[in-house]
Amino acid sequence: MPANYLKKRDFARDLRQNMTKEERRLWYDFLRHHPSRFMRQKMIGPYIVDFYCASAKLVIEIDGSQHFEEQALNRDEHRTQYLQQLGLRVIRFDNRQVGRQFENVCATIEQVLRGNSDYVR
Repeated sequence: MPANYLKKRDFARDLRQNMTKEERRLWYDFLRHHPSRFMRQKMIGPYIVDFYCASAKLVIEIDGSQHFEEQALNRDEHRTQYLQQLGLRVIRFDNRQVGRQFENVCATIEQVLRGNSDYVR
């Protein structure tokens, strides 16, 4: 295997072991036991996404404050475009939403999984 792949795989493993508080909450309190199987810190092409559901072709990203800086916004836009070109749907929540509106975040994910949402962020 190429060294770059192994490095990225190890980084994804490290991210799984050191999730943010918000990622842990969403994983342990909702996604981990969801009937649709989700994976954490999944490598997709050159990117590692926070959560991925293959059956729904859904990527869920949890954004910290650094994602709202101009460079990060541009990187996130390119990342989203790449993932969408693969036929994946990308939904994003920020840390505050997960922390303060957890039930709404979960309800939105359910709606997207059922195809009942035009969620855009």
